[in-house]
Amino acid sequence: MPDLMSFFRLSRSMRSIPLGVLLASAGVAAAPAAAEEGMPLAYGIEAPADALPPARSTDETARFAQDTGEIDENILLPAARPQDDDESRTYARDYFAIAAGVITVPSYNGSDERNILPAFYFRGRFKGYSFSTRGTNFQVDLIRQQRGQKTDIKFGPIINLRSDRTGRIKDAQVEALGDRKMAVELGISAGITQSGIITSKYDQIGFRLVGLKDISGRHGSWVVSPTIDYGTPLSKRAYIGLSASTNIYGKGFGRYYFDVDPLGSAASGLPVYSGASRKATVGKYTLGIAGAYALSGDLRRGFVLIGGAQYGRMTSRFADSPIVDIAGSRDQWLAGGGVAYQF
Repeated sequence: MPDLMSFFRLSRSMRSIPLGVLLASAGVAAAPAAAEEGMPLAYGIEAPADALPPARSTDETARFAQDTGEIDENILLPAARPQDDDESRTYARDYFAIAAGVITVPSYNGSDERNILPAFYFRGRFKGYSFSTRGTNFQVDLIRQQRGQKTDIKFGPIINLRSDRTGRIKDAQVEALGDRKMAVELGISAGITQSGIITSKYDQIGFRLVGLKDISGRHGSWVVSPTIDYGTPLSKRAYIGLSASTNIYGKGFGRYYFDVDPLGSAASGLPVYSGASRKATVGKYTLGIAGAYALSGDLRRGFVLIGGAQYGRMTSRFADSPIVDIAGSRDQWLAGGGVAYQF
């Protein structure tokens, strides 16, 4: 959640529900996924099999997915109750989860103006294969999860539609620079999650690395995002997650979204700037927190309230860009909340 997790960026890194809808997240992205199945928790329920992630939007309906390439997951929501009596199962049981809510996000990456947008999320597992959506982001884990495993290795493809600065920009100077076209990014998400680390056998810590490359010819560059997440159940009803991530941008990404050319300078009044495209660099880091509370009395099934908040900080050449330093802000906040249902 951090990164708000993850739900609004609702993504899935620790099997959390970033709910782009999370009261927070607005993704963090990684996520602890699965604790042992079939074993009772200290407070009398079976261990959560995994947690759900958050989402981000795109320009209109998914602007929380606006920077999904940063993939941060914020909400860690345990999945539905496993069928403990089926000892013949080789893979973790099937489940599905949906979430919806609202999120408040900057009008563009680096903006000091805000938009309030709808957020949604869908995720699940079928025959051991997991998948999740986060706004305009979709990813699949091609490594099947075994029943009862404590260490979960993840690897699979991810596709993202980046809608940053495609519309709804509230700052007149940045708007005068012209809208950017939506970029289609394809890449790989890989990571590992371990259960039973600090507080009990059922808390989870995960690390994930996401790499995305533009295949649409928009910014023509790449984004790499390492994320670490931690989540733990506080009771049968409550769950909390923390996350931290860094976003490393390629030169083309900086040129397309953060540089200002002479024509743009004349139209907007902002100074000419070419620093963001000089070399690949860390452009942003995020910290997030997210939480979940089960209305049904069990986090792993039924209706769950989710929410979170995320703080991001633009850095280096990206922070020095006029659209951030003059027209926007280095400090980036996201927050959101909603309801999830698991079955």
